[in-house]
Amino acid sequence: MILILSSTEGGKLAESKCVRSVRAYRYKHALSTLVVAAALLAAFSGDAHAYIGPGAGFAFLSSFFVLFLTFLMAFISIVLWPVRYLFGGMRKKKAYSRSRANRVVIMGLDGLDPNLVDKFIGEGKLPNFAGLKENGTYSRLNTTCPPISPVAWSSFMTGANPGRHNIYDFLTRDKRTYFPDLSSAHIGKARRTLSLGKYAIPLGKPEIKLLRKSKPFWSILGEHGIFSTVLRVPITFPPEKFDGVMLSAMCVPDLRGTQGSFTHYTTRKRDDHAYTGGTEIKVDRVGEKIRSHISGPENTLLRKPSEMRLPFEVTLGKDEADLSLDGQQVKLQKGEYSDWVRLAFKAAPGVKVYGICRFLLKETNPDFALYMTPINIDPSKPALPISHPFIYSIYLSKLLDRYATLGLAEDTWAINERIIDERAFETQCYLIQQERERMFFNALDKTRRGLCVCVFDITDRIQHLFWRYFEPDHPANRDKDTENFKGTIEKLYMEMDKLVGKALEQMNDKDALIIMSDHGFASFRRGVNLNTWLHLNGYLRLKDGATGGEWFKGVDWPNTRAFAVGLGGVYLNMKGREAHGAVEPGEQAELLKRELIGKLVGLKDEENGHVGIRSMHDGAKTYAGPYKDNAPDLIVGYNAGYRASWESVIGTVTGTVFDDNTKSWSGDHCIDPALVPGVFFSNWKMRGGDKHIMDVAPTVLDIFGIQPPAHMDGKSLLMEA
Repeated sequence: MILILSSTEGGKLAESKCVRSVRAYRYKHALSTLVVAAALLAAFSGDAHAYIGPGAGFAFLSSFFVLFLTFLMAFISIVLWPVRYLFGGMRKKKAYSRSRANRVVIMGLDGLDPNLVDKFIGEGKLPNFAGLKENGTYSRLNTTCPPISPVAWSSFMTGANPGRHNIYDFLTRDKRTYFPDLSSAHIGKARRTLSLGKYAIPLGKPEIKLLRKSKPFWSILGEHGIFSTVLRVPITFPPEKFDGVMLSAMCVPDLRGTQGSFTHYTTRKRDDHAYTGGTEIKVDRVGEKIRSHISGPENTLLRKPSEMRLPFEVTLGKDEADLSLDGQQVKLQKGEYSDWVRLAFKAAPGVKVYGICRFLLKETNPDFALYMTPINIDPSKPALPISHPFIYSIYLSKLLDRYATLGLAEDTWAINERIIDERAFETQCYLIQQERERMFFNALDKTRRGLCVCVFDITDRIQHLFWRYFEPDHPANRDKDTENFKGTIEKLYMEMDKLVGKALEQMNDKDALIIMSDHGFASFRRGVNLNTWLHLNGYLRLKDGATGGEWFKGVDWPNTRAFAVGLGGVYLNMKGREAHGAVEPGEQAELLKRELIGKLVGLKDEENGHVGIRSMHDGAKTYAGPYKDNAPDLIVGYNAGYRASWESVIGTVTGTVFDDNTKSWSGDHCIDPALVPGVFFSNWKMRGGDKHIMDVAPTVLDIFGIQPPAHMDGKSLLMEA
């Protein structure tokens, strides 16, 4: 997976000089843009910046030059401003001439579950949702196959099935190496470098590529002169250009190029330990002092790349500590998160890479324990393009202070590995939620016409980690608290109702409000290791003597016919497609798919007699579009209570097919899509009948009087005029 103006005075200055930035993008007001660009240029002219990403390293492409270019373009636009103003005014007047609304506001509440919504409405705990149900529209919203967030949100924004947008899971497989890859974004190194002493200077920028295809509906709105503000919608990294502003979300990496890696410092007597999602570092106590370091990104500006580090010192008190880091003094209170702390890693003379993190002091005596969140990209000096335009993240940091930028910002692995507890995780989630709400209401205030869409992640993250409290006999309850946080999810839904009420106060008669979720939720009690099942049934072979480690270690590929990758996909090892294919395309492949479907549908968990797999979907028949050949050959529809096991997701063959899920991550939605629909609310009356997440995009276009394009599979939900 900071601020130069972080004081009260700085905040006022940021407001005075930067708030006009968004208006500049909305109204094309060149003079305002010039003022903002000049202020930012002056603020950042002292440092060069680098791009970083998974496996990408660095390249000399400075945000200074991006801002300088913005300055020049704004200056030139002053000359053309009278013509642009006249043309822009005519274009906007025409854009809204057929519109039924001045503004459409979409609130995405990731994972909001219709069964819980119905329950809490019935108990009188969600008055604002109840009002929308009574006076507007409420229904269940069918989700995608599979019902996984990157798939569903991609279908939301494009109005199309995965065969048209190319996202089928969090992970896909590399056809050459069989190694799982991130499905949504690719970052590659610069192709050429210049050797200069100990440095290898990249000539040009690395490749930063969005793998999601098709066109989001806000891009179509922009083509018709309608402005959009898009905040933290998943699968928008790297950000695309369009007529509006955007802050990217899911799959934005941390500063180390991962999807989120925490660090845990402790004096407990054991060697440095690697956890899933993080690392534990043993430290020594000398009197009241602790000394260690923060591991940053790999410095690939060096000919022999090495990890960049920042040393720090902690002076311990009874229930507090003083952290000395890179010239900063940070006061730590036991059990409380610090504010965001800025980190500056020196890559080369004049080149620094900036991040931000929070610290949580867990223990001072007799042992010391300190948790550090993943290092987020600093939004005020971003090392990657995390917003459109580039300076939008900077503008938000000046206006609203530091904020999380990591795609999956809530540290679910830290609680899964029991590095932090339930209280610390819930607190972290609400700290991020407060940041998101400030962004959202600022956007509502600035976007008086056009589209404003914001996705809130807290509903997904808390349900994943607190679902076990609904079920006293859940395997994840072993050796954990089962009482103190029973009401956490109910409290969450009530907080979301308050958020909706606050948003409704900002609406008028010409505003259309849509509140939706991408999927619902279910229990995750038992894991299914498909790779183990495929091995035991002769479809996946191991080399002689191999035991089947992570990432398909030891797999005998030339003699393997099928393997599972990610949360729901099964791939045939096809000749001419995979590097060591064993299955002939055509009739042999079709027979194998039918054979697997026949054996896996209704697969029973022998320990309790329950069905673990409810359905199997043939990718070739489920999807339509130019990218359907990239789909898994089969998609697994797990039954409620089941999901792909943690080991199966990362290609590990174990000794058992079914096992208990004992991690805190106790609720999930990566199952049969019929079991986990989302929700759809609106202050407008919409047509009845089934609704699908693909229907939202054409509905928004229809509200603005724009004919949905032919590639959209969804249909408008507006009633006939």
